[in-house]
Amino acid sequence: MTIYIMLANWTDQGVRNLKESPRRLDEAKKALQDMGGEFKYFFMTMGDYDMVALYEASDDAVAARFTLQLAKRGNIRTRTLKAFPETAYREIIASLA
Repeated sequence: MTIYIMLANWTDQGVRNLKESPRRLDEAKKALQDMGGEFKYFFMTMGDYDMVALYEASDDAVAARFTLQLAKRGNIRTRTLKAFPETAYREIIASLA
């Protein structure tokens, strides 16, 4: 499974419906699970982003589909980072000429 880090901010619509945010998170977790993925961590944060999540998906297409489904709802805007675990990092660096 590939690891993704999602950085998210509430839109104006998302803030207006803030009390529904926990329900929306549960729906997002279920949607990702239905695609074969899984949330590993979720945090509400202070600073440049309102929320940070770390999740797993089988490939980039699943992660893209999941992100687009979230965007369609209009409550958050996201930035997604593909993450390489330490073992992959070490392999990549070792493969450099």
